[in-house]
Amino acid sequence: MKSKRVLFVTQEITPYVEESDLSLLGRKVPQFVQEKGREIRTFMPKWGNVNERRMQLHEVIRLSGMNLIIDETDHLLILKVASIPSARMQVYFIDNDDYFMRRLGACDEKGVEYGDNGERAIFYARGVLETVKKLRWVPDIIHCQGWISAVAPIYIKTSYREEPSFRDSRIIFSPGPCDLKNPLSEQFRASLFFKGMEGNELDKYPETMTIRDLYHLAIDYSDALLVTPAQRDEELIDYAKQRGIPVMEDVNLQSEGISTEVVDFFDDIWSEGKEDLSKDNGFE
Repeated sequence: MKSKRVLFVTQEITPYVEESDLSLLGRKVPQFVQEKGREIRTFMPKWGNVNERRMQLHEVIRLSGMNLIIDETDHLLILKVASIPSARMQVYFIDNDDYFMRRLGACDEKGVEYGDNGERAIFYARGVLETVKKLRWVPDIIHCQGWISAVAPIYIKTSYREEPSFRDSRIIFSPGPCDLKNPLSEQFRASLFFKGMEGNELDKYPETMTIRDLYHLAIDYSDALLVTPAQRDEELIDYAKQRGIPVMEDVNLQSEGISTEVVDFFDDIWSEGKEDLSKDNGFE
């Protein structure tokens, strides 16, 4: 069974930021999927180093304006969009004055980590999911990439699990580099708690979480792991396998035939999900 619609919750995409292993993943995998005839929606944060004028970003008024409450504070969701003509690919950007305007990725210009990176990830994940709801779009597969996307899986499987857009979605996670050297803020875990989550959902994670805890959280609520050679982390791969999660290892984006292999993997994960749903409903 083939997946038809794929949502990409990425950390970075070239050419909007400098080329890296993760930005190439964010660019090439959506392109692979689209070229195989599937419908895609692609999101990334509007980092402060994204040149809006040169990259021709413009605000989508009808999708902007929602307030997301994080740590008892309202944060305005701003949605922008641009296109990559050579790939015939549209990219949505999640923006907010507090979390993204004039601010880079994990660290500022001096290499100092932002103290609210965890809250930024929360805003990004909820911003993407609320926008997809507004679009009334139903993804079969959701591919989350990098630390900024790592809280999306738990939200999809708990707070948004009854939403028509996400009820049957399967999640594939790709960890980025462990570029958060400092623990997340002390209030991150409390800020992460959201509607529909059980009181014990977060009990297994330490009060003060690290990037590795964040990646464990993402894997715990994902259906598969996809890893490039540059992001290969034996501990995370072993963790996924111990949980019985399929892993596509050493995905070389430059190798011949990789586009077919990646899309086949997506289809396999989607098919497994439909089989599991049939069993749950007694339709074996």
